[in-house]
Amino acid sequence: MAHPVSYEGTAENFDQLVLEPKGELVVVDFWGDGCPNCEIYAAAEPALLAELGDAPMRVVKVNAYQYEDLAKRFGLFGIPTFLLFREGKLIGKMSQYYGKEYWLGVVRDHLPQA
Repeated sequence: MAHPVSYEGTAENFDQLVLEPKGELVVVDFWGDGCPNCEIYAAAEPALLAELGDAPMRVVKVNAYQYEDLAKRFGLFGIPTFLLFREGKLIGKMSQYYGKEYWLGVVRDHLPQA
């Protein structure tokens, strides 16, 4: 069973990784250094992705401090912020990481229906 994959997002590859994929959910994790909640999520991420099994999705991690223009493009004020995209459209948002059950619930609600 393949697990969803996590990618490193940059200003150069953002549109390709986030807006171009078809038939899958793309969760963009805007994070930054020195953000305790970001670290909690990062530590939990492998288990979260494993729990999603072979769900048609990917995570794209973007350092909001390094790529401020991307954060501004989506009007972010705090990190971590998770933006959910499908077919190139922004379809959902989580401000903060509220723990495993909440994160998985929101992601599952936004997965493409088989």
